[in-house]
Amino acid sequence: LCNWMLQCYEVLQKIRNFQEEEFTQIIKFTPPLHKQRHQFVKDLVEKYKPKKVADLGCADCSLLRMLKFCSCIEVLAGLDICASVMKEKMHTLSPLPVDYLQPSERSLTVTLHHGSVAHKDPCMLGFDLVTCIELIEHLEESELEKFPEVVFGFMAPSIVVISTPNAEFNPLFPGVIVYRHPDHKFEWNQAQFQSWALETARCYDYSVEFTGVGHPPTGMEKVGFCTQIGVFIRKCPQPGHYTIFPLVINFIYYVAHVYHYVFLYVVKVFKAVYPSLKDEKYLQNAVISEVIFTAQIIKHRIMLKREEYGDDPERKSKFQPSVNRFSDYLGKLVVEKNMESFVSGNEVHIPLATIFSFPKVNRLCGTFEKLCKLIAGKVTLSNDGSAVMDLNNTFYR
Repeated sequence: LCNWMLQCYEVLQKIRNFQEEEFTQIIKFTPPLHKQRHQFVKDLVEKYKPKKVADLGCADCSLLRMLKFCSCIEVLAGLDICASVMKEKMHTLSPLPVDYLQPSERSLTVTLHHGSVAHKDPCMLGFDLVTCIELIEHLEESELEKFPEVVFGFMAPSIVVISTPNAEFNPLFPGVIVYRHPDHKFEWNQAQFQSWALETARCYDYSVEFTGVGHPPTGMEKVGFCTQIGVFIRKCPQPGHYTIFPLVINFIYYVAHVYHYVFLYVVKVFKAVYPSLKDEKYLQNAVISEVIFTAQIIKHRIMLKREEYGDDPERKSKFQPSVNRFSDYLGKLVVEKNMESFVSGNEVHIPLATIFSFPKVNRLCGTFEKLCKLIAGKVTLSNDGSAVMDLNNTFYR
């Protein structure tokens, strides 16, 4: 009897293990679901190229850390009701040493704010894209009622992305689940979310498209995505409204700033300004480094050619007009024949016009006059200022 009972137990255990394996396969997402949600936002950023992005309910700032590498974004802001969670990870949004060694051509400012999405604050105005990833299900009923007016009415960005759990997917998870997270106040099925989203879009003059991440198992497509997503796009102003629209925006900004001093709901807990070539200090350092580096390369090539051709004037005259074409990561350089000689006695003179011809120097400075201004007093030049000159084996003053 004992042996029979033991065999029955083993069979039941195998059945249970098999069911658990089935559930594990059903809910296993590759890549993980949270990464799929973040990638969805990143793809949207790459498509629409917003300059200013706000993440409401940013929590541990993981989405912001991904978005800071998007070259189109110049302003990133996070808002969350829990300051302690943000403070644990906010250092990961600070510039790294490499950001100072190689400043980006774009400016980037990252700020984190402690506050509620149910309150209006002017610091959250002016954004092109607002993301609300797994946020609304954490809101109390009173907060959810205010949410559309704050986000779509007050902030009024061009694009809003809202993701939330799909309740119809929950039965596929192992065990009996009411909500996926103990802090969730509700979880909507597809019809409930779409009804709310369509009504919100109608009220605030947006269009909305529905999609999601986390595909259901084969044969269960009616269940829908594990995470359902609504992408709201603000409709363009009607013809004839373009002239008054900027005035309305300016008036809102003015009222908002007055409001800010009277009722301050949102508190800034972090700010990072990344080094940028738009800042003349960083631009000057970058230009000087590039000019010196370019001059060193040209000098090195000239000296190698001098050793190769010696002091034969005929061979040297043949060399000078034609050899000045280099190909490396700096790009191709062709020096015009009427440029002055590179070598004068024991000194090496490299025309500024030659250095300006290099693509990277040209891109950094824009104009020859700006190149001269940025390196003035920082790089050793000839008496007439037309050439970079090697003095004591260094181009740097």
